[in-house]
Amino acid sequence: MWRDLLPVGRSPGGGYRRHAWTSADAECRAWFREQAEARGLTYEVDRNGNQWAWLGDEEAGDAVVTGSHLDSVPDGGAFDGPLGVVSAFAALDELHERGTRPVRPLAVVNFCDEEGARFGPACVGSRLATGALTAEQARALRDADGVTLPEAMERAGHDPDAIGADPRRLARVGAFVELHVEQGRFLAEAPGDHPVGVASAIWPHGRWRFDFHGEANHAGTTRLEDRRDPMLTYANTVLAARKKARLAGALATFGKVAVEPNGVNAIASLVRGWLDSRAPDEETLAAVVAEVERAAVERGARDGVRVTVVRESFAPVVEFDHALRDRLAARLGGAPVLPTGAGHDAGVLSAVVPTAMLHVRNPTGVSHSPAETATEDDCAAGVRALVAVLEDLACR
Repeated sequence: MWRDLLPVGRSPGGGYRRHAWTSADAECRAWFREQAEARGLTYEVDRNGNQWAWLGDEEAGDAVVTGSHLDSVPDGGAFDGPLGVVSAFAALDELHERGTRPVRPLAVVNFCDEEGARFGPACVGSRLATGALTAEQARALRDADGVTLPEAMERAGHDPDAIGADPRRLARVGAFVELHVEQGRFLAEAPGDHPVGVASAIWPHGRWRFDFHGEANHAGTTRLEDRRDPMLTYANTVLAARKKARLAGALATFGKVAVEPNGVNAIASLVRGWLDSRAPDEETLAAVVAEVERAAVERGARDGVRVTVVRESFAPVVEFDHALRDRLAARLGGAPVLPTGAGHDAGVLSAVVPTAMLHVRNPTGVSHSPAETATEDDCAAGVRALVAVLEDLACR
């Protein structure tokens, strides 16, 4: 399974570009369907484009669901998302080989557009299903080429008129467990040898678009004192974000920027920068973003640049279901419990379904990069851990 997925959406730099509703995404979705049908699982696509593979009667309720996503960030790594889906199918195979029969329905899921690389907001598939993202909000989303989400879905063969909250489907789910490569070095640096850990919580996080409005002009003829250069304000804001986050024990990153008119010999008229910020608690997060905005506005006043800020997405702190989390940790022999600053579909679903996460050790701690990795032994340990969890939750 892993070898089959490796070439899909591979970019020249070695990373992956599996953006939602593109040809690479279609290949991943076809792979998922093939895996489901090869195992005799009941395959279906829900109203929001999420893929499901069912073992047992999906209408029976109280199902145990596992899986993750197959899309990627621009030039992302091979493990973020796909490891959880591949491991889910491998875990079902292991249960079958053992002759273990579930007493509750089991399902593997591939949530679409988790990374938000094309349209902006993360976890679009799960947010639509839970109602955290409304159909109206989703239909207004556009990619960098001006293609709307409904247009992209329709081109890929999915009916965009159907999107929206899906409470009936989620009511079937009694528990959701997502396996994911760790996006940090907690397990690698923890005392002892722990290839797998259990997530405790997800930091609150969000995305904000900063628009810096200046004045286009000639780079070779405009005196420095006559310029209204938004790039200066933007650059200062990037530095301010790093400082404010460091002082607060938080994280703040400007990782995406768009410039108009984007000419080498032209002073920009507009710079758009997207801020990703995360913190241990919501009060700290709000304070950091407010400080970054204040720094941007103050610098903009000096540069003759107008600054506007729009919050594009926000996810509050997620405490995974304590009883389920503790049950998993105990079942895995006291596996370490660790927090994460990364958002996941499990975090979105936690508002309506008991959820938990397993993390597989990442020796480099690098994620959202081609350098993201996990050893074969640790991946196998992750599958064994998921088997133990599914056996405990669905087979007793």
